[in-house]
Amino acid sequence: MFFRQVLHEDLGCASYVVADGGEGVVIDPKWEIEEYLALAEENGFQIKHVLETHNHADHVSGKGRLSAATGATIHVPAKAEVEFEHEPISDGDTVGVGDVVVTALETPGHRPEHTSYVVADASRTDEPWLVVTGDSLFVGDLARPDLAVEPEEGARGLFGSVGRLLELDDFAEAWPGHIGGSLCGGAGMSAKPGTTIGFERRFNRLAKLSDESDFVRELTANLSPQPPNFKRIVELNRGPLLTESVSLEALAPARVKELVQKGAVLIDGRSPRDFDTLHVPGSINVTATRAAVGTRAAWVIDPESEVVIAAADEDEARRFARLLEAVGFRRLTGFLSGGVAAWQAAGFESASTPAIDVHELAERLRRDEVSLLDVRDDDEWEEGHVAGSVHVAYHDLRAGLPDSISNGKPLAVVCSVGNRSSIAASLLKRSGIKDVIHVTDGGVADLAAEGIPLVEGK
Repeated sequence: MFFRQVLHEDLGCASYVVADGGEGVVIDPKWEIEEYLALAEENGFQIKHVLETHNHADHVSGKGRLSAATGATIHVPAKAEVEFEHEPISDGDTVGVGDVVVTALETPGHRPEHTSYVVADASRTDEPWLVVTGDSLFVGDLARPDLAVEPEEGARGLFGSVGRLLELDDFAEAWPGHIGGSLCGGAGMSAKPGTTIGFERRFNRLAKLSDESDFVRELTANLSPQPPNFKRIVELNRGPLLTESVSLEALAPARVKELVQKGAVLIDGRSPRDFDTLHVPGSINVTATRAAVGTRAAWVIDPESEVVIAAADEDEARRFARLLEAVGFRRLTGFLSGGVAAWQAAGFESASTPAIDVHELAERLRRDEVSLLDVRDDDEWEEGHVAGSVHVAYHDLRAGLPDSISNGKPLAVVCSVGNRSSIAASLLKRSGIKDVIHVTDGGVADLAAEGIPLVEGK
């Protein structure tokens, strides 16, 4: 049996390829399908089936593209209520390739239609070798219960689903739909790619809870913010089926200027340092040099907006576009040909943002020369922040900064490493705030070593 995990590194999503006898199954394909096609070619099998565990809420599925490219049959849980041609699959239904049998196991909770897939290789034994758990059981954690139903209802569903999964033998491998960094789980989710039922039975704190009331209370406590744009992504995954990627055209600087003046959003995927040095006025810096590009873009930009991309080169622009497509951006008009240098060479107005490191920030705080805007998430703020600083998470700055925060001093914008603060600084400048300073190459936690005390609490 051929088995391979394929990751979408930017979103922390995992998909799977199972093959035998010259035929293959892909479970939960990501939007970019090229890796599946390459695996099939290199290992001598044809992709005959595409299985979905559920209607995904954090990324657009590649099932339509993969089916169009291979002719594979799409199997979707019967309760998913999708709007495209497919084979519905219910609890106990099977899909076979060679000696491998994939059996559907209903595991609701994350979503009502959620289904895991138990895999057995009959050439060895009829006992399940592994289970693809999708968004139910993660490594060290469980799925969040609040994306499709009320949290308590979802948690009760997951309680029963975890019980079903734990009926498998200890040796059965468990392969989740996400690894650490995804918004579909909690803080306990490990970055390990896989686990076993026995390991989770013994060490997964939530899976060990035998009382349903305790389980529901623990799973629904301290839920993180819901993924941005998740309702729209679910609807895109329900159909009509998406079978083609958006065409991305090279655009001359004059055309980009025209589009921006008409309301298009220019997203710049370069590093914060490069963006600070030179950028198109009004553009938003969502750097592609770190993970979670798509998620962060979806937090601060309406995915139904018309979007133009600026990047270091054409290859980076096209890679950036695929990351945006994966979270539901469909109106990607094109990219700035020649980048920001071409924009400047065309004689159009350019901008820059003053940037300082953490050492310089500490000096300016001691001299009381700046106001400090902390744009990290709530839990990070509570773990430690500078007394007197203002906290507004970067994803709450789409409309700019509340007027009550301004006190006449330059505004230094900080996060933990410099990428979220770059998003925030560009959003503030786009909203008309002029005296903005970007703190890069470090963040709040580093201020303690510079002699700036941090305080805990809300």
